[in-house]
Amino acid sequence: MKRIFMLLGLCALLGYTSCQSQKVEKEEETKFLVSSPLKKDTLITKEYVSQIRAISHIEVRALEKGYLQKIFVDEGQSIKKGQLMFQIMPVMYEAELQKAQAEASFADIEYQNTLKLASGNVVSPNELAMAKAKLNKAKAEVTLAQVHLGFTQIRAPFDGIMDHFQVRLGSLVDEGDLLTTLSDNSKMWVYFNVPEAEYLDYKTTQQSNNITKVKLEMANQQVFDYPGEVQTIEADFNNETGNIAFRATFPNPKGLLRHGETGNILMAVPMKNALMIPQKATFEVLDKKYVYVVDKGNVLRSREITVAAEMPHIYVVQKGLAEDDKILLEGLRLVRENQKIQSKFLEPQTAMSQLELYAE
Repeated sequence: MKRIFMLLGLCALLGYTSCQSQKVEKEEETKFLVSSPLKKDTLITKEYVSQIRAISHIEVRALEKGYLQKIFVDEGQSIKKGQLMFQIMPVMYEAELQKAQAEASFADIEYQNTLKLASGNVVSPNELAMAKAKLNKAKAEVTLAQVHLGFTQIRAPFDGIMDHFQVRLGSLVDEGDLLTTLSDNSKMWVYFNVPEAEYLDYKTTQQSNNITKVKLEMANQQVFDYPGEVQTIEADFNNETGNIAFRATFPNPKGLLRHGETGNILMAVPMKNALMIPQKATFEVLDKKYVYVVDKGNVLRSREITVAAEMPHIYVVQKGLAEDDKILLEGLRLVRENQKIQSKFLEPQTAMSQLELYAE
């Protein structure tokens, strides 16, 4: 019996030793994938907060004083150039026109009589000239009265969309009072601010005959169907922010964009000799990004990096890494600072090709 227990113990010891040996061998065989940053020219997409404005957005104001007699349109309605929008009570201006017309008729009769007398040398040429001037003045008064009467009808100066009414039917409006606003949304101007350094890069790389195409990301995170063009850059920098305003023009055939909306301009910017690494090779500590750099002795050293741009699954590194540095690609949670590892080098092009999207 004693001999049996000794044999069982010996077997257990041999089994334990074998398991430990296999575990050590397994640890020794574990190799972590490492790679280097990929250096190449690329395009990155930069986002800029933007304000969307109608190509024409005006205030519609009363040109004459009176009671608002009729409103021919509604808020949010699309209207055509020349369409009647508001009618201010014209009674007083109609009376003024009738008075001016009557005075013009009287002046015309006087002129005709004076003309007959002048032809018979009964009156002097000066009297005839005075009668003619009086007639011309009366005609001018008629024209002025017609203009004032016309001001009681407020018509659309261009095709557009009506905004909120500032007055209601029957309101007494004075000359210059705001009635509503009108927007021409056929095209939209989108303004966005660009830092000075990026402005200089833009002007340096822009070809003189090329128009920069941009995209608009709307507030619902969807990209607007139609691309825009950067056509204007303002003259002055804002000294407080160090930015300068760009203006992009977007077609708006479906009328989706409205004056006052916000969004993000997406601009493709070329970057030469960019150092790119997979995002999965980084980790964060207190909002700072780090990578594990593998030194010549295969020891891991954490190093902070600065990200210049972000693309799907890829970071463009501004500083912190060199082209010949080796970084840990996978298993970041399985290792620690100053740990010595067994590594397998993966070419940067191969590492990038295994990501879901390519950097182009």
